[in-house]
Amino acid sequence: MIKRFFVIGMLTTTVVISCKDKQKQGNIDSTATEQTISNDVVTQSLTNKDGETLEMSFDNSKGKATVNFNGESIALNQEMAASGIWYKNEHYDLRGKGNDIWLKKDGEVIFEHQDNKVNVEVKSDKGDVLTMTFNNTAGTVKAYLNGGEQIDLEQKKAASGIWYENDAYELRGKGDHYILTKGRDTVFEN
Repeated sequence: MIKRFFVIGMLTTTVVISCKDKQKQGNIDSTATEQTISNDVVTQSLTNKDGETLEMSFDNSKGKATVNFNGESIALNQEMAASGIWYKNEHYDLRGKGNDIWLKKDGEVIFEHQDNKVNVEVKSDKGDVLTMTFNNTAGTVKAYLNGGEQIDLEQKKAASGIWYENDAYELRGKGDHYILTKGRDTVFEN
């Protein structure tokens, strides 16, 4: 009887110590991840249709951005955006999503950049639907086959027509005819 209580006590102690070690390990991993994210500084430069350049530097760990426009350096603080980015100070307001960016000074737009995007939807004889958003500025396309997962492709130099690819997919087309392949298999053709 005493041996049973001793064995049960040892097992209980082992489980408790094991759980505490797991909990400590979880906290260490979480802290390391936060430190990696906190050192994230992103820079980007965009040119508008008038040839003006907006240089931006985002310090995500501090929630700050520095914008250089027309020789002026502007410090902005991050605001909570429903989608995309939003930074501001008492005179300037920077908002955007992706490469579509607007800089306002005292409520007036002083810089605007929007990528040239074209939406195309085509249907095959089998009834499959390929929906594509071409970003002609960035040289990319986001494709969706039958409303499924997003397929991100990058533009390649084609002798004629279009050619986009990633590690798994290739999209080629000319006029209103498109072919999407995965490996050697054709997954869509209209």
